Amino acid sequence: MSDTRDSSQGRFVSAQAVAERAGVSRSAVSRAFTPGASIAPATLARVREAAAALGYQVNDLARGLLANRSRLVGLVTSDADTPFRAQMIAALSHALIERSNVPAIISIGPTADDVANASRQLLRYRAEATVFLSGSPPASLVEITRRNGQPLILVNRAEIGLDSVHCDDRDGAQQAFEALCMAGASRFAVVNTANPSPSLAAREHGFAEFAAASGFEARIVRAGRADYDGGQEAARQLLESGPAPDAVFCVNDLMAFGTLDHLRGAGLRVPDDVSVIGFDDVPIAAWSSYSLTTLRQDPRRIAREVVSILDRRLAEPDSPPISVYFRVELVVRETVRARR
Repeated sequence: MSDTRDSSQGRFVSAQAVAERAGVSRSAVSRAFTPGASIAPATLARVREAAAALGYQVNDLARGLLANRSRLVGLVTSDADTPFRAQMIAALSHALIERSNVPAIISIGPTADDVANASRQLLRYRAEATVFLSGSPPASLVEITRRNGQPLILVNRAEIGLDSVHCDDRDGAQQAFEALCMAGASRFAVVNTANPSPSLAAREHGFAEFAAASGFEARIVRAGRADYDGGQEAARQLLESGPAPDAVFCVNDLMAFGTLDHLRGAGLRVPDDVSVIGFDDVPIAAWSSYSLTTLRQDPRRIAREVVSILDRRLAEPDSPPISVYFRVELVVRETVRARR
């Protein structure tokens, strides 16, 4: 079952072919590619030489089936094409491959059929673990995976009894509010989506609470989606519903980009008339056309924490749930007025 495709003949090179070339048994080939297995050095050398000559590689999928497990790790996400989500997938994939895992990306949509299809995919393979990214993967999908015994790690969302990695959304909201206060702002607004993820909701609530504690009321505007168009929609609401704010906190960078473009198109100067702060620090935020002040959560840091939790969970399957929180960093660019 362990084989590698022989491109010259259109088929896989089998372990038996390696055994015949090396003049050893099929079991000796298996031991040669099993860490810690007992095999004579001379036999190991012959097997490795034969495998290299034939281009043989171990079929880990077949081994996983025999052992009732695999090196697959599922990455379940929605909106995989958004900039920060794409960064997260890339960072997690890199970290998992370094760990000798095979990342399997499952992108789900909003319908019940999408959820059911994702559930079937997760259960058909004996994945070593499943990582749920923030956003809309529903609790029902989390629960069915948990019932089938896979370790689960959540990113920027929480479920009781599950391991998780979070950026500190509340602290990020406080950093944003303080930066806008120091710029002399007094008319605050928060831009969010009408159906925020737990992480986006925490950013909104945190900012509103810090504003209230300082004697200000933050206007909350919510758009249909947490994307560029949603940012434009929210900015339009802001300008149509009362005096223009002089400080806007957007719960992610995509909404900040839409907000900035609409405000500028309406004749407002950024940052002279209005300061804007985003969240995530996606690559576009540094482009000169935006130069967005934002809060940075590092995808590579998140990926490292996920791998660390996975190692700990597999070593101690019955240990209490692990929750890791880390601070975000305020990245100051050109959309906030200089400190007064």
